[in-house]
This record gives sequence, C-alpha cells and structure tokens, in this order.
Amino acid sequence: MNTSDQSAGGRLRIGVVSSDALRIEGLRAILEGTCDIVPMTAPETLRDNELAMVLIDVPEDDLPALMSTLRRARPGLRLMVLGTRSDPGFIQKVVAGGAKGYLLHTANQREITMAVEVVADGSIWAPRKVLASLIDTIAPTEGRAPELRLTPREQEVIELLIAGRANREIAATLGVETKTVKSHVGRLLQKFGVPNRVALTVRALEMQIGKEL
Repeated sequence: MNTSDQSAGGRLRIGVVSSDALRIEGLRAILEGTCDIVPMTAPETLRDNELAMVLIDVPEDDLPALMSTLRRARPGLRLMVLGTRSDPGFIQKVVAGGAKGYLLHTANQREITMAVEVVADGSIWAPRKVLASLIDTIAPTEGRAPELRLTPREQEVIELLIAGRANREIAATLGVETKTVKSHVGRLLQKFGVPNRVALTVRALEMQIGKEL
C-alpha cells in the first residue's frame, strides 16, 4: 500500500460510516493486522486529515448526497461503498459517483482484505460477477491489440492476479519486492490498454491468458 496514505504508525486509517455496530466490529477483526478501523459520522470524516479511506454503509437513499459531499470536501479521499445490491447498473452508478470500490455485505474475509488493498493502491474494486459489465463501460475493447506478447514473469503475475492475489502476496510468491510487482502491473495495464488491475484481470480472463501456465 502507498505509504503516503498510512498513519504515522504505518497503518492505514480507515473511517467507517455505518450504524451497524456488528459490521464495524467484523471489519475491525478482519483488518486489524494492517488497518485502524474508526467508526465515524459523516462530519467527522471531513475533519480527520489522517484518513486514507472511508467505508460507507448507509441506506441507498442517503448515499448520493453523502458521496457528493465527501467528494467535494475531500477529493483525494478514497471511498468504498458497502451494500446489498449486486446489479451492474447500480454499481456502475456508485463508481461513476466517485467510489473507488463496492463491497457486498456478504463479502468474505479475503474479498474484504483484497478490496481494501486494491483501493488503497489506487485501483477500482467491484464484485467479480459484475466486473465484465463494469469494464465494458469504462474500458472499451476497440483498438486493443489482438495478440499480446508477455514475458514469462508477466505471465506469472497475470496468473496470480487471476487467482485473486494481492500485490504483497504476488511479491512473496515470486521472491521480489512489492514495488517490482507494481511495475509489472503498470506495464501490463499499458499492454492490455485498460485503466486498472480489475480491468486487467477481466481482460485476461476474457482472452484466456494464463490458462496454459
């Protein structure tokens, strides 16, 4: 994760706007190893300059106004929405409204951990089953090269991305530094012509890259 987004103690500080105490405690239990989970009201998120991210778990009717306020007042703050709806149209609206991620209430521990890391690294996270529709909207395939030449290391990185590995896990598996993995991912984004690692994973799956590795 980007160290500039971490608190002085080296931990990611994440505000949670939610009235569900059990959900907040669940997030804290899952993320306690790397993050400080802080329950907050919406006004409090505007005053806390150490926040790297805000998880928003509010009624759907309240969501647009809250996101608009946060985007205006704290444009650099990464927002992730938690909810029950999984239809692509709704999630596209959430992303278009400025969210960097969307997590279902039913997300498991690994999905939550991955989502936080992906959003902290500046990419977009959404449930896998709606990614194809989402990426078709934000990253048209027109003009993409029909064939891609990948190095052996790039193929390894792609395979691990498809398996849902975070940057630090890829680095540990390949025996390299996390910044090296980020460099590989950056080059892969350029080769595939997509804006983020979520789109990269979807395109790789569509093109069946990694199937024979």
